[in-house]
Formats: sequence, C-alpha cells, structure tokens
Amino acid sequence: MLAWSVWRKALIDVAMGRAPADVVIRNGRWVSVQSGEVLPGTDIAIKGERIAYIGPDASHTIGEQTQVFDAEGMYLVPGLLDAHMHIESGMVTVTEFVRAVVPWGTTGMFVDPHEIANVFGLKGVRLMVDEAQVQPIHVWVQVPSCVPSAPGLETPGATITPEDVAEAMTWDGIIGLGEMMNFPGVIAGDEKMLDEMAYTAMAGKVIGGHYASPDLGLPFHAYAAGGPEDDHEGTRAEDAIARVRQGMKAMLRLGSGWRDVAAQVVAITEHGLDPRHFLLCTDDCHAGTLVHEGHMDRVVREAIRHGVPPIVAIQMATINTAEHFGVHRDVGMLAPGRYADILLVPDLANFRAVRVMAKGKWLAEEGRWIADLPPYTYPDWAKQSVRVPRPLTAEDFRIPAPAQQGWVRANVIGVVEGQAPTKHLVMELPIHQGEVMANEDFDVAKVALIERHHNTGVIQRGLVHGFGFRGKCAVASTVAHDSHNLLVVGTDDESMAVAANKLIEVGGGQVVVKDGEVIGLVELPIAGLMSTERAEVVADKARRVLEGFRACGCEMEDANMQLSLLALVVIPELRISDKGLVDVTQFRVIPLFVE
Repeated sequence: MLAWSVWRKALIDVAMGRAPADVVIRNGRWVSVQSGEVLPGTDIAIKGERIAYIGPDASHTIGEQTQVFDAEGMYLVPGLLDAHMHIESGMVTVTEFVRAVVPWGTTGMFVDPHEIANVFGLKGVRLMVDEAQVQPIHVWVQVPSCVPSAPGLETPGATITPEDVAEAMTWDGIIGLGEMMNFPGVIAGDEKMLDEMAYTAMAGKVIGGHYASPDLGLPFHAYAAGGPEDDHEGTRAEDAIARVRQGMKAMLRLGSGWRDVAAQVVAITEHGLDPRHFLLCTDDCHAGTLVHEGHMDRVVREAIRHGVPPIVAIQMATINTAEHFGVHRDVGMLAPGRYADILLVPDLANFRAVRVMAKGKWLAEEGRWIADLPPYTYPDWAKQSVRVPRPLTAEDFRIPAPAQQGWVRANVIGVVEGQAPTKHLVMELPIHQGEVMANEDFDVAKVALIERHHNTGVIQRGLVHGFGFRGKCAVASTVAHDSHNLLVVGTDDESMAVAANKLIEVGGGQVVVKDGEVIGLVELPIAGLMSTERAEVVADKARRVLEGFRACGCEMEDANMQLSLLALVVIPELRISDKGLVDVTQFRVIPLFVE
C-alpha cells in the first residue's frame, strides 16, 4: 500500500470509530475559514500529525490511551501562516525563530533567505532548507531570485544563477522563487530574470514579486505580465487594488519597520474588493518584536483594528496563503486530512493564542514554549564569513580632501528616519588640514564600507547626514543589505577602527563604540547575520545596541535598521557599496566630491 494510502486509512478508521484517536479536543468553537463560519460545540480528533474528524461529537474516537483536552468554549483557529518573511532579519537561526514565534500562534512560514544567499550563495540556501526540514512546524523556503540585487554596482559573497534556481527547484522544502526585486530587469525583458521565473513555472511553483515603485502605469503592467504572482511592496490602497486587479495576490505587511496594513486594507473595507486575494505577512521582524510584541498574531490584530472582520483577517493569515502556495491540502484550515495545526484563542477581536498545537503536538501554552527543541548545529565554515586581510587602523577611515584648506562640495547620503529611501544631498563642508572630517554642526558622519567576503581589502569611504551623533562615536554592522559587507559609521576614526575590528574578531554582528570603548554588541557569527543564541538573548543585546546609539546622540527609533540599509543599492537615492558611492536613480557610481 502507498504511504499516502496508509495514513489516509488511519484517519478513516479513527473517523469511523474503528480505531482510537491520539488526541481529542472537545467543546471548542470551530473557526471554519473555508466556509466563513464559527461553529460552536465542536470536537477535533487527531491521529498522528493530522486531523481525522472535526464535528459535533468525537466521543466515538476516544480510547483508553486517547488524550482528551477540554477547550472550554475557546475558538479553534487554524495555525497562522506568514506569507513572506526573512528569518535572518530576526538575527537568529531558523530553530530559534521558530521557538520565538510559535507561542504567538505561527505554525507555518514562507521564507526567502536572500540575506544568507548574498553571503554563501546556493549552499547558504541549502543550510536554511536543511534546518527548516527538521522543525516541528512548517517552514517552506523560496529560492532567492536576485543575488546580487544590482549586478555591477556591488559585489556579494556569492551569486545565484538560473541554473542554481533550476537545481533548487528539485529540492524537498522549496516552495517557489523568492521576491523578484529586479523589477527594472523584468520590465526590460532581462534574460536571467526571465529564465529564473521560467524554471520556477516549469516546476509548478510560485513566483514571488517585489515591485518597489509607485508607478502603476505601463511598467507595472509589464511587471505583472512578466510572471510574479504576489507582491508585498505596496504601501497605498491603490497599490493593493492594482495588484489584485492584475491577478496578483496583495501581501499586506506589518514588520518591525514596515507598517503597510492600515493604508491597504481599505481596498477591502471601503472599496469592497474580494478579501480572499489578500494575504498577511511580516517581511522583516527584529528579535525584540518577536519576543515582546508578537508575530503573525500582531498582523492579524492590526487588520482587525483597521476594520477587517476577525474571520476575514484570519483567512488572510491562513487559507488565503495556503491556497496561494498550493499547500491547502495540508494546512490553512481545520479539516480532515490537514495537519493538526490548532490555536486555542479566547477572543477573536483581541487575537491571542493561549495554546498552540502544530503537527498534532502541543508546543506552547500561555506564551511559553513547552516542547523539546534541540539547538541546530551549523558547520564551522558558516561562521567564517568575515574575511578582511588585516586589522584596520584610524588611517583607513581618513578622507583626503582635494585641497589643504577651504571648503568642498560633497555628495552625502541623507538618512530619512523610518524610511528605506535615502536622499542624495550635496553639502558644502570645511576642509581641515587636507581632510574632510565628521562635523557635528552639519550632522555629518563618516561612512565606510569594507569588503568582507573575498578578502580583497577594498575600503570605500563616504559621508552620511542624519544620525545625529555627538562626541567620539562609531557604529558598525555586517548586516548591510543586500550584499552584507562590513559597514561603519562614525565621528572619530579611531573609534571606527575599534568598531570594525571588534566585528572582525567576533565574526560579525552589530556594535557601538563610544570614546574608544564598546558599549553595545550583538554577535552574529553565522554568515555575519545570525546569532547562535536564543531570541530573548539576542533581543536584549540588540536593545543595548540601540541604547548605545542613543548614548551617542542618535534619536532614531530603528537606528540599527537605518544603518543596515546604507548599502541597499536597489532603493534610491544614494548608497555606498564596494564600488563606491552609488546614485541609484541613475544606476551609476559617482565620486564623493563634486567638481
């Protein structure tokens, strides 16, 4: 007998009362997302990892060894699914991310590991796939599509080719192609982008979208024609409406920095679009958000708070997502044959799970993890990604001026608090003894990018406005989207050297140095992106890094995120890469000084 037939027969026998269930949950209110109903007085009988029976009375499935649990009238809700997210943004491993989010009710995630792919390429993706496969919940992986994100303007640690995509599509656990960030390439008919999407389509899997432009004219129509099937980059109601009308799924996100649900749900609540074409996601969540605020339950509450009926909001985080990715036969609803991914929720409007079951096992209770979850061991090579040929000195951060004294006009990166885009500023700055220095009066700090993948020793220097640093301070990060080289920002050359050398020493992370002393540090030795520690430990260290920013005079709420975006050469206007200053509006490298 085929394996599918074996477990299906076991479910049939339990449903008929010929064999006992392993677990029976009694007296709940069934949130049937497939029919849009809430049905009181419901029992669920579970055999192994899956639901055998759901209905008014499961007493016929109870045997001597059956574990019986009384739901006491609480709602029985399908486990929540995150439609698009990046594990690495939490600065923890897949295992520790799972440990952090399951108590909030997340039992499935669709993961795009393009951060680790920019460091290690396909073998980095394989690391994530292998770890995902041993989790007690469902973690599906998308193959990153744009590595590097901007060919010719940056140098990542590795690349992903169409042939790599084709190979990965044969792996267990791969659900589709990650967000197609190179929307100009799709619009231009770039062969590499089209081939990656073609291999995905040939495998019968989903092509993820990323159209980061407000232009909903011909370029958007061309992008939709190119093949992407969803998009999480919308920030306005018209963005969500346009995507759904063009046959895409609109993913509404609420992460640590992204807050795009409120503006877009009016497509449902005011414009009356069919909510079954809308999905909820987080995209990027820091460890602090995961530990203290929640995960997908937080997104569901946000949708409800902005007028979406609770059962509709739950559909947007369960069945809608499952159907989009073609896994609705396994997850996304409470029904026979589906995995027993079940949340007990006292109040749908104020959505919080008090018990969480995934694959037939209770994993969390009252916000606490209650099951066994051993740590995952990463190979040594994954912890050796910061390759710089020598220790750095203050001299490495000096910016020679074109004259000994006077003033100079410089291209300066202007940070915009709370936003991914930067401004391209041209500022007149004083020259001091043949150098351009950081300048508190102009709120200008130095920025340096050190190539850390290929041991080239390349250092590019520039200037940045908006951090508000005071005194002798420096911050550094190996989380530097998308190529994740070593970024350093500071007002003092010696402190910048201390910060950079500290991250080289610990194998990556984020650090704050004040007056030559480290006052905040989170170590991220796995690819320079992820910690080996628990999420709550990482959250506490990240909090101390943010406190370090404030001690240096920076008032930004998410200053470490703003730091990590300075090298993001796919979002305008001005960035820094290992090639130099990049004018993203013109896609070209420009000099620091204006002639």
